Amino acid sequence: MRFTDLLTVGGKLYHETHFAPLLRMQGEINGIALEIKQAGGDRLPVLISSAVKNGSTGEPLLIRTTVFDARDRRAYEEELLRSRKAAEEARKEAEADRARLQDALAVLQQSLLPATLPPVPGVETAAHYHTASPDRLGGDFYDVFPVDGKRFAFFLGDVCGKGPQAAAVTSLTRYTLRAAALHDPDPVSALTTLNKVLQERYTGGDPRYCTAVFGVLEPASATGQVAVRLAAGGHPPALRADGTADFLPTPGGLLVGVLPAPHFATATTTLGAGDTLLLYTDGLTEARTGEDRATLYGDEALRDFVAGHAGKPPQALVQALTGLLADFGDGLDDDTALLALGVPASGPTTKNPL
Repeated sequence: MRFTDLLTVGGKLYHETHFAPLLRMQGEINGIALEIKQAGGDRLPVLISSAVKNGSTGEPLLIRTTVFDARDRRAYEEELLRSRKAAEEARKEAEADRARLQDALAVLQQSLLPATLPPVPGVETAAHYHTASPDRLGGDFYDVFPVDGKRFAFFLGDVCGKGPQAAAVTSLTRYTLRAAALHDPDPVSALTTLNKVLQERYTGGDPRYCTAVFGVLEPASATGQVAVRLAAGGHPPALRADGTADFLPTPGGLLVGVLPAPHFATATTTLGAGDTLLLYTDGLTEARTGEDRATLYGDEALRDFVAGHAGKPPQALVQALTGLLADFGDGLDDDTALLALGVPASGPTTKNPL
């Protein structure tokens, strides 16, 4: 019996095409995995090592072949392969679960924001919501809505925390401010009502609060100007762009929902042709910049950026800020909401894109 008679059909082919030629060339070959036929017809996995013994003149005399039982190794390889397949299937399932979760979170996040902004006579509006992570719900919010035949209310803010709990507070905050404004559109009154609701709803060891800016627009059809009254509770000041840019100071306003009787800062301004009022959440100014991601973007950098786009309509300003947010990359840890309200530079318009 020849050695190849012990091999399976596939083993014989491999022996003829690879094993034997390499053995002739190299004089030895080690650790080749093959299968040999057993008496009962079963296959036995083995490792084959062969060496050619040469005579004194260099002629081949015989081939010494060592056969190692490789059943344990084969079992280990098969188990490893099964583990790898299981891990790959688990990874694919996890990715599918994550994609489904992200889709659900995106739908829920959109439900907490207005689908569109209403047309405001003589005013252009634009808004944007930037999600820092698709795996978690943010707590930023904004809205614009009519309160009577002449005036329109707007607000923007940020709920503490992330996730479902923050989403619940966001929903409560939006609907409370809308309802409060329809009863009394005074900005301080609206924030006071929200503060009372949060105090009553979240008591004990799980306090919930937010920062917010609430304002009222009153367009004057005769002059084309728009009067703005707003109140702020612990929120970054709005930016007013009118050829240059500067903050509309609202110092001393306390967080909404923390104290039973907080103080809310107030401010008034008038927007003329080409003027824009920008509201934003602190995800923008607290973005980390620099090569080491250790420097905050900051208020002054934002003011300079907006000053560089002064005179542009709200939609153009928001688009520029959207590009800025994208440029921050992984330096942006928090969601960011933007709301811009402006008077057209030439003639009134009611186009209000998101």
